[in-house]
Amino acid sequence: MRISVIGCGYLGAVHAASMASLGHDVVGIDVDPGKVARLAAGTAPFYEPGLPELLAKVADTGRLTFSTDMADAAGAQVHFLCVGTPQQHGEFRADLSYVDSAFTALVPHLAPGDVVAGKSTVPVGTAEDLAARLAGTGATLVWNPEFLREGFAVKDTLHPDRLVYGLPTEAGVPTPEGEAARALLDEVYATPLSEGTPLVVTDYATAQLVKVAANSFLATKISFINAMAELCEATGADVTRLADAIGYDARIGRRFLNAGLGFGGGCLPKDIRAFMARAGELGVDQALSFLREVDAINMRRRVRVVDLVREVCAGSIVGRRVAVLGAAFKPDSDDVRDSPALSVAAQMQLQGAHVTVTDPQAVENARAKWPDIKFASTAHEAVQQADAVVLATEWAEYRDLDPAEVGQLVAHRAIVDGRNVLDPAAWRAAGWTYRALGRP
Repeated sequence: MRISVIGCGYLGAVHAASMASLGHDVVGIDVDPGKVARLAAGTAPFYEPGLPELLAKVADTGRLTFSTDMADAAGAQVHFLCVGTPQQHGEFRADLSYVDSAFTALVPHLAPGDVVAGKSTVPVGTAEDLAARLAGTGATLVWNPEFLREGFAVKDTLHPDRLVYGLPTEAGVPTPEGEAARALLDEVYATPLSEGTPLVVTDYATAQLVKVAANSFLATKISFINAMAELCEATGADVTRLADAIGYDARIGRRFLNAGLGFGGGCLPKDIRAFMARAGELGVDQALSFLREVDAINMRRRVRVVDLVREVCAGSIVGRRVAVLGAAFKPDSDDVRDSPALSVAAQMQLQGAHVTVTDPQAVENARAKWPDIKFASTAHEAVQQADAVVLATEWAEYRDLDPAEVGQLVAHRAIVDGRNVLDPAAWRAAGWTYRALGRP
């Protein structure tokens, strides 16, 4: 099939390359000429494991091209809308300007029978509005939410854990246009469907709610264990052992019960805030009022890490040298959007500490956001003569650091484990003061 992918960021670039690897002819459209040039040259414009190899794999097939001209999307049977929906400045609502502009630019190039498949995370009701704008074009809108995890995006695209189609319906039944659109999506996803990937076929509203509901559940689970960490600190309990114990309950499970700095990135924080805003617009804000506390707990963890650093620095971080290991919001990514690690580093810098940040992949992105912070290329460089070390992003190379070796480089052996991934006994045996969230 011929496919267009509108928007070539984290979602769109991976989707375009993955669809080409499945045998489709794909054109990726983006307004950023620099990004398009890099992708056309087979270079990923951001760090995502497996993407460079995937781009190299399809480079010689001729099945993947990139362009800044929306007219090049003409002739595609399915058009995937993959543009960003960031949080509006000063508000909780999602900024739909990128969706609107991309959709407006695409409509003149649609032909009867085309399918526009929305993958962007949008407030419920957006699909219905966009579908109305297709009237008279003969094209059909479906909503096909994405469930990618940064660091695993290629795997999640080629081997998804589920597929969701939101189709136009009448009385709960897909319309003939909806059934035709489903047949085209089935052809697009023929390979994962043949592997047994579960498929949920539903209406527009449900399909739009799936992603934000899933992200809200995950955020709630993370903030729950972080709330327990606050209680553990007040009682002397150990939140990691608590998580192990309750995680054996099959109804709860151990995943996402890791207390620490909390969540960040370009999805969970802005998605739960946009969800709350949309609920308010719909008059059901009380249904999601608990998400305000989920968000508040998450933000408190960042403040608490700064407090722990102050404690290990004898009550003051003014003039103290602090090394922060990690800048990305999670390992295996260079994404610094709403990064807890950078938030902690910036708070300490503003409070008078001399902060040095390092990260295997995200230093340049972090420097662009916080140019006044000092950055280092390696952990060993960052910790030189440090009064305190903060593990803020759980990259494997930071988890595997030798406490005795690192101890030879610092001014004072004090570490705050912001992700609860280090072995306290090993670090204490090497003479370190070890502190972590929710642990004695």
